[in-house]
Amino acid sequence: MQTQEMIDLCLKHTMWSWSARGKVNPLPIARAEGIYLYTPEGERIIDFNSQLMSVNIGHSHPKVLEAMKKQLDSQLLYTFPASATEVRARVGQKLAELVPGDINTFFFTLGGAEANENAIKAARLYTGRHKILSRYRSYHGATNACMQLTGDPRRWANEPGTPGFVKVMDPRPYDYSFGESDEEKTANNLRYLEEVITYEGPHTIAAMFIETVTGTNGIMPPPAGYIQGLRKLLDKYGILLVCDEVMCGWGRTGKLFAFEHYDVVPDIVCMAKGLTSSYIPLGAMGVSDKIAAHFDDNVFWGGLTYNAHALSLATAEAVIDVLIGEGMVENAAKMGAVMRSEMDRLQAKHPSMREGRQIGLFGMIDVQKNSKGEPIAPYNGTHPAMGKLAAFFREEKLFTFIRWGSFMCNPPLCITEEQLLEAFEIVDRGLDITDEAFEG
Repeated sequence: MQTQEMIDLCLKHTMWSWSARGKVNPLPIARAEGIYLYTPEGERIIDFNSQLMSVNIGHSHPKVLEAMKKQLDSQLLYTFPASATEVRARVGQKLAELVPGDINTFFFTLGGAEANENAIKAARLYTGRHKILSRYRSYHGATNACMQLTGDPRRWANEPGTPGFVKVMDPRPYDYSFGESDEEKTANNLRYLEEVITYEGPHTIAAMFIETVTGTNGIMPPPAGYIQGLRKLLDKYGILLVCDEVMCGWGRTGKLFAFEHYDVVPDIVCMAKGLTSSYIPLGAMGVSDKIAAHFDDNVFWGGLTYNAHALSLATAEAVIDVLIGEGMVENAAKMGAVMRSEMDRLQAKHPSMREGRQIGLFGMIDVQKNSKGEPIAPYNGTHPAMGKLAAFFREEKLFTFIRWGSFMCNPPLCITEEQLLEAFEIVDRGLDITDEAFEG
């Protein structure tokens, strides 16, 4: 198909995520390879967001495609979830070897939201408590319970929802401040959190869910000491720590899992996206040995038709081998240093650039409207200059996400320094647009 026919038929017959059908302007993609997307006419686009921060090893890696074809030829594509398969055995063992600490047991799902939904069930069943804590600058998925777990405005249209969810502010909220230094932010936020726990009744709280590194709502590594202090606080009250690593896991931050930066192991970890580099759907919930032992004798009330799907598991096995075998986790750390340097350079050059945050190849740039540091767009809002910036990136063949007054910098982990600098050269010229809207 040519571009227009493809777009017209998609618009006519399909619905779109988080969008009104009549306002969608979809990007036509015919194929993808490495860090690039290609239109039907062959135009090359830099994928500067790994699609949904998920194509971690890059597009169409030949070793993974070969493994998928091999599984197709094996005559084992699907069996019901209560069956044992060789690929399920291998991937479960591989994850037990790779995930730190005593997380050795996994429940395979088809995505991150489903992994989080099952983590909610597991936490409630294990503890006998019903409340779940999460943070306002969070996104945990678009399924029923996960929409209530989520803190950001996408939750609003899905309310009222499942009861039992309690939101708290992050160490770095949008406007309110817990302090200037990491030490202040950590101490004050944890003191505030303990008071919320007191108000809610610790005996009613099963778990706290966090994105180890906040994703779409800021890409914010936690302040120093926060994760360690949070673990200690939750342990004090017998509350489980659940790390949602759907976005920040599998090498994105320069370590295999983001919680490895902080020398803490959660009780439950949820993963997806980079687990298969999004070549095919797969997610997983990993639980500690003590939680797994509970479900040796007690029923885990969860399951869907496609859990532990053989083709998905074979894809994950190959992706993990490529990610680790080709040094992409180390490359994320190395290229993260280049990204840090480029962000610092751009901030010194462009008055409209408020801040650039990154850990590994997990990055975001904020745009400001004045020297007071006020965001160019309000909470859950937009600004004409950000619309112009989005149009510019599209014209210059750079794919990324612009949200409110920020935009993402999350390329595939296979990116080279030359390719990364090419992308930031486009970003550099794009910030000239927002500089024109800077009020001084």
